Amino acid sequence: MSSASSITEFLLLAFTDKRELQLLHFWLFLGIYVAALLGNGLIITAVVCNHHFHSPMYFFLLTLSLLDLASISTTVPKAMANSLWDTRAISYSACAAQVYLFLFLMSAEFSLLTIMSNDRYVAICKPLHYGTLVGSRACVHMAAAAWGSGFLYALLHTANTFFIPLCQGNALEQFFCEIPQILKLSCSDAYLREVGLIVVSLLVALGCFVFIVLSYVQIFRAVLRIPSEQGQHKAFSMSLPHLAMVSLILSTAMVAYLKPPFISSLSLNVVVAVLYSVVPPAVNLLIYSFRDKELKDAVWKLMMGLQHCMTSSEVHVCVVQIEDHGADPPGRHLKTYGREGGD
Repeated sequence: MSSASSITEFLLLAFTDKRELQLLHFWLFLGIYVAALLGNGLIITAVVCNHHFHSPMYFFLLTLSLLDLASISTTVPKAMANSLWDTRAISYSACAAQVYLFLFLMSAEFSLLTIMSNDRYVAICKPLHYGTLVGSRACVHMAAAAWGSGFLYALLHTANTFFIPLCQGNALEQFFCEIPQILKLSCSDAYLREVGLIVVSLLVALGCFVFIVLSYVQIFRAVLRIPSEQGQHKAFSMSLPHLAMVSLILSTAMVAYLKPPFISSLSLNVVVAVLYSVVPPAVNLLIYSFRDKELKDAVWKLMMGLQHCMTSSEVHVCVVQIEDHGADPPGRHLKTYGREGGD
């Protein structure tokens, strides 16, 4: 894949020319990256090791954590390395690979978030049909559809973008390879075709968002019928963070990809990119685990077990056993809220 230009590398955005601030940026991104690795890694380990979490809801959460780990690993390490080594260069092929992988993972994640909203709708509004509508085979098919749609979406946009002739230099106003910044380097009207594809893609994403909102409207209507105020609070506390994360990703992505050139600024570009590419993977543990008592307890026990392994003076293979907490099957959330009063 090559464009008609002779560009062999791109120059990513340098946050600052001062060495001290470059190192500060490195340590800041390193902290965020480690938090994302630990948070998502704990979720993955807890779900895999505890048989009570072998259910559709946690299968989707496991898949989401894997996507988030991969997506943040696509952009942040390169930005960290550039700040640490005081460089801006990324090769043409590496830039194309970064664009493809990031689009693939983010589009698959948004599809998965749509599927997760449907899973919660069926679990709360149609609990008696949950086992038949969201079985193990259906979960695998839905996850495969999310990954497959992401693959095709990324392939289409990456191929279309990197076949556009570029003649406006090779400096990108972003800390990773982002399609809107690459299109600014175009020297022909061919970029309008990619802009059209972006608009269509965002309209599809907006349709998914409408579906998510409608699903949650039905969920909230069912939750408001719960007699216990504590039960209502528990249901809202588990649903609203998911809806807020979907809104954050879609709104910031629309700003990044549809914003008119005349309101462009470096600070705005960076803030928006961080909000939709870096923040979601880093706060997964807070959003999904700490709102789920069983998963929170399992993650906490896992952390304590790992700490014991690290501080133990004996040379043994450490096996962390995650205690079963008797989690209710997913399909009984509505009854659980009413019965336990939001425990």
